[in-house]
Amino acid sequence: MKIPTVLSSKLLWRACVRADSPLAALIVGALAAVLGACAVGPDYTRPATDVPAIFKEAPEGWKVAQPADQSDRGAWWSIYDDAQLSALEYELNQSNQTIAQYAAAYRQARALVGEASAAYSPNFGVNASGSRAQTFSGPIRKSYSLSLNASWEPDFWGSVSRTIAAQQAGQQTAAADLANARLSAQATLAQTYFQLRAFDASQTLLDNTVVAFQRSLQLTQSRYAQGIVARSDVIQAQTQLQSAQAAAIDNGVARALFEHAIAVLVGQPASTFSVPPSPLNATPPAVPAEMPSAILERRPDIASAERSAGAANEQIGVATAALFPTLTVSATGGFQSSLISKLLRAPSRFWTVGPNLAANLVDGGLRRAQTEAARAAYDQTVATYRLTVLAAFRDVEDNLASLRILEQEAVVQQQAVESARQALAIMNNQYKAGTVGYVNVLVAQTTAFTAEQKLSTIAKQRMASSEGLVKALGGGWNANAD
Repeated sequence: MKIPTVLSSKLLWRACVRADSPLAALIVGALAAVLGACAVGPDYTRPATDVPAIFKEAPEGWKVAQPADQSDRGAWWSIYDDAQLSALEYELNQSNQTIAQYAAAYRQARALVGEASAAYSPNFGVNASGSRAQTFSGPIRKSYSLSLNASWEPDFWGSVSRTIAAQQAGQQTAAADLANARLSAQATLAQTYFQLRAFDASQTLLDNTVVAFQRSLQLTQSRYAQGIVARSDVIQAQTQLQSAQAAAIDNGVARALFEHAIAVLVGQPASTFSVPPSPLNATPPAVPAEMPSAILERRPDIASAERSAGAANEQIGVATAALFPTLTVSATGGFQSSLISKLLRAPSRFWTVGPNLAANLVDGGLRRAQTEAARAAYDQTVATYRLTVLAAFRDVEDNLASLRILEQEAVVQQQAVESARQALAIMNNQYKAGTVGYVNVLVAQTTAFTAEQKLSTIAKQRMASSEGLVKALGGGWNANAD
């Protein structure tokens, strides 16, 4: 309900002037309650953003839609069909301390809503006092009183309602931040887990390489003992073997760091936590041709940014309401007497009731500056929201492009590995036949090892991009998770 400011002020003033009885005071309170429906400041609408109809890198059929960030994302990691990962994700959901921090922040935001709502209710209190006073030459005067007090400030300009709306938006922001923290922790765990498994795969490759280089060294030593090759071949074989052994040890150090990172994520001490080694054999799950929901439906960080804008908008109303007068209706009743024995008798009763209208006439522009600051803060949150949306679409496009390109690269790299293995086999046979020197074998071995290591790296990158796409979409694309 909108009432002109001048008219509403005149009505209140006339009511206050004539409020010389309890009935008049009640009328003033009722009038203030009606006028309390007026709320100054702009009403909030979601900031407009440019949303593309489809993703450039997505398969045909993908779409974007409207926010539904409260939907349960479920166990999105089940798309990888890894029992160890699922067990770790369960531990994370129960014990991750970052999630616990955001959960506590959400409880605090929920309590602040109740704190703001309390301003709607009148305040009641009791007061009991006793005093003795004496002038320089006069008698001692005693005074005893017992009273009940009540006061109420109507939400005349919507300051309380705007504050409650801001706190409610803050609660929703905290809920979205909690969901985002949970999703980020889950995604970080999945990414760290797959990196750990990639190091396990590298360890297997390095161990197999060490075994192969040991056989090459034995062959070279045998041929040297027979006087077929020079000692330089033995030294080169030893150097290559020792380099592979050093790489295998270094790989173990890197794996231990990732294992310790997982321990922190699941809320366990690194000293007592371990993940049994198992090479990375997983491949990214196929991206569906159609998707039941889209990025704006599932990203909690977008929801958090949007609701922060809503809270900032309500603060404009709170700052604007401070420009107008405030009305307080108060009442006091009780007993007052100079003799405590007569305190609770009828002649000692007293009561007062009446309104109080207060306005700040000169403040040096303080409140208008606060209103302008609130508007600037709102504009800042709108820009943050739009930037979050743009970054979200970039994340999806980045990971879709990465998955598509890495899948093509994996096919070509697998062919390179097979070619390198064939070349190494040929060089070994030629070396045994004495038609080539050991340098040729060394080059072939290095080429084969590098090709297999590159293939392992691509596999790790593909899993990281798959997990990145799941996170960018706000928790997967499974229809059952919507």
